[in-house]
Amino acid sequence: MRKTILIADDEERMRFLMEAYLKKDGFQVISAGNGKEALDKFNKNKVDLVVLDIMMPVMDGWTVCRELRKISNVPIIMLTARSEDEDQLLGFRLGTDSYVTKPVSPKILVARVKALLKRTYSNIDYEKGDNNYCGLYVNEEAHEVKVDGKEIYLSPKEFELLCYAIKNKNIVLTREKILDAVWGIDYYGDLRTVDTHIKRLREKLGNKAYLITTVRGVGYKFTVGDNMK
Repeated sequence: MRKTILIADDEERMRFLMEAYLKKDGFQVISAGNGKEALDKFNKNKVDLVVLDIMMPVMDGWTVCRELRKISNVPIIMLTARSEDEDQLLGFRLGTDSYVTKPVSPKILVARVKALLKRTYSNIDYEKGDNNYCGLYVNEEAHEVKVDGKEIYLSPKEFELLCYAIKNKNIVLTREKILDAVWGIDYYGDLRTVDTHIKRLREKLGNKAYLITTVRGVGYKFTVGDNMK
C-alpha cells in the first residue's frame, strides 16, 4: 500500500516542488499552506509521515508538532531555515523525528522520507508473534497500537504506560512503581496521575480494556495467559 505524506509549508513553490518529487517516487501527497490546515487535513486522512515547516502563518510548526503528538506518533520531519542547535533540540523535545535545513534539496528530502519510513514502519506483522495480545497489536519501534486491526492514537505517556505494562505482563505493578518508571523519580505529582492515565488508556483500548486489571489496594496488572495470545 502506498504511503501518504502530508506536507505543510506556506511557500507554495517549495511545497509544489516537494510534492512533485514525492509523487514521482510513488507516494500519495496531501499538502497544506499553514499549520491549522495541516492539522485539519491530518485529522481527516490516514497520514504515514508529516513534513512540517517551522515558520508558517496561522499556526507555526512547533505548535502543530505539539498538537500532533497529543494524538499520534506519526513520524515528523521538520523543515527549518536555521540550523541552530537550540531549534533542533526544541524540535526533538516536542517529538520531531528528523530535520532538513532549507533550502531543501527535493532529492535529499525524498531520501530522508524513505529512510524514516523504513525505520518506522518495519516489516513487523502486527497480527503475529509477540506483538499480539488478544487482538491488541503493539509495535513499540513504530509507536503504533491497533485494536482488532484498527489503529488507535495514544498520547506519549499513554503509549509509554502501555508498553511498560506489557513488558511487565502478569506482574502486579504498584502506583508508585508505575509513576517512577513512566514519569521518572523526579516527578512530584500525585499518585492519582496513574489512575487518570489508566482510565484514559482503558477508554481508548475499548473492548481490550480488560487486559489491564485493577489489583485492589495495590495497583494494576497487564494480564495475558498463554491461551490468550
